[in-house]
Amino acid sequence: MRNYAIMAAQQTSVDVGGIVRPAGGLDLVTALQPHVGRLGDRAAAHLLRRAGFGGTPDQVRRYSAMTARDAVVSLLAAPPDPSIAPPQELQDLSGPVSMSSDPMQRKTMRRARGREGRDAIFALQLWWLNRMLTTPAPLQEKMTLYFHGHFTSRATPMYPWITYNQNALFRRYALGNLRELALEVSKDAAMLIYLNGAQNVAAHPNENYARELMELFTLGVDNYSERDVRESARAWTGWSVNRRTDTVTFDASLHDSGVKTFLGHTGNFTGDDIIGIIFAQPQCARFFADSLLNWFVYNDPEPQLVDHVAALLRHHDFELTPVLGTILASNLFYGTRAYRALVKSPVEFVVGTYSALGLAEIDDFGLAALAQMGQRLFFPPNVAGWPGGKNWLTSGTMIARQNFLTRLLDSQTLAGSSWLQGLPVSSSTAARRLAQTLLQGDAAPEALSELEGYLSGAGTAAPAPLSVENYGQRVRGAAYLAMATPAYQLN
Repeated sequence: MRNYAIMAAQQTSVDVGGIVRPAGGLDLVTALQPHVGRLGDRAAAHLLRRAGFGGTPDQVRRYSAMTARDAVVSLLAAPPDPSIAPPQELQDLSGPVSMSSDPMQRKTMRRARGREGRDAIFALQLWWLNRMLTTPAPLQEKMTLYFHGHFTSRATPMYPWITYNQNALFRRYALGNLRELALEVSKDAAMLIYLNGAQNVAAHPNENYARELMELFTLGVDNYSERDVRESARAWTGWSVNRRTDTVTFDASLHDSGVKTFLGHTGNFTGDDIIGIIFAQPQCARFFADSLLNWFVYNDPEPQLVDHVAALLRHHDFELTPVLGTILASNLFYGTRAYRALVKSPVEFVVGTYSALGLAEIDDFGLAALAQMGQRLFFPPNVAGWPGGKNWLTSGTMIARQNFLTRLLDSQTLAGSSWLQGLPVSSSTAARRLAQTLLQGDAAPEALSELEGYLSGAGTAAPAPLSVENYGQRVRGAAYLAMATPAYQLN
């Protein structure tokens, strides 16, 4: 078995499918100017992978005829009301667990509620995966996933509604204002429970959220002092979560109303003031600029590029739509260094594969595969979220990716993928069509030769050319080979 994990990781910075990374410096004069001309298949697929989860062959063809600016305008046109009905399992949850005065009955009810809650979380994971696959607003879902990994919290099966509510919050602000989202997240039930904000009271301030708000969410390490953490924690006192109704309340009697000094400012601050002061720091804009460039363009962006995007964020008062519009339509985004420069996360790999094959629905198998690849939605490993990047590619996770492809590419899958059924019964033509549709031509010559050889039966005990009789088996195997290439592991 090839060590695709090592191959992909090595080629990320040097060469992927024949794509050579430039060694020259960044030209900021032209980097963020709009890309000119029609996209074509390769750039359209690139955009759909980065600003969504990949496109079906028909979607790639449709976007290929657009200019970058028109394509991005289309992706930014999210529904005005992104609220979506939750899965039925969540709606069917039983009432509050403490309705009985009998302790044994309450215990039994809690156990039942826990089982129902686990089922609801499972249904919520599957519901969101299918939303990613079928949404008319893929960029909105991609940013929802971004915020899920940025403002991190974990699901609590006893209270699954708060997980859904936080997911809905991220979707509402997916293309909105970063500062307003940070304020809303700070008062969100899931976050208050996860980082102990619900236990933060004037008499005993809890510093967990105050620390992570600056270190992981808005400023980064070494951009605040321990005193800033303590003073911020005081400002956030008084919030609590009603576990019976999943609602958040503020109790002024539990809030520290004394004078606080935070990041050089002094006053009788509340949490709202803390967010305002943080977002007034130049480092906050740089922090988000770096994060967005790592998410959408490439890792380790140049400091001058980070500063430029930070200036854009400040100019637009942290409104995401114009900033993302600039990045996704830019020469930088379609440049050689950015192309297939990011490792696909398990979610991107799974959803993108269903999309590339033209399949209509992700089932339980997709969820199980995600767990084996190391990414369970709503259960990040810690408050820092998933480390991402090359960390996704290990010997174990690559075996999980290969097993996922093997099982997905069965006879039923082939029957559900109209374009795979339509491949010509010609090994050379079918190999080129597979490489173009699944890899947009980013297959190294040896990989293309391997595809053609497999389809023609070369190397088998009884070589036989691609025919009606062996068509299904050969096409499934060739699709697997294409999706196991290093290029396919990358966005």
